[in-house]
Amino acid sequence: MKEISTKELQQRIENGEELNLIDVREVGEVQAGHIPGIIHIPLGLLEFRVHELDKNKPYILICRSGGRSGKAAQYLQDYGYDVTNMIGGMLSWEGKVE
Repeated sequence: MKEISTKELQQRIENGEELNLIDVREVGEVQAGHIPGIIHIPLGLLEFRVHELDKNKPYILICRSGGRSGKAAQYLQDYGYDVTNMIGGMLSWEGKVE
């Protein structure tokens, strides 16, 4: 599974890259602060919303510490999606949040 550090992701965002970020945390966690421009799909709903995703786009998965996003990335990878897990999750994130 591909991985990206919070620093690498922050740099790519600051460079103006168009990225597809999926935050798999629960609603309350996301409301408390998230990276701007995310797609919010709680991990428990991923299997029901996977049809919303495009297999031709790469996705970066985010959660609190990297565990749930790792599970989500493995699930999507098994279905043929191009996914990368953000290591350390929002606990390690130092970039902008909204």
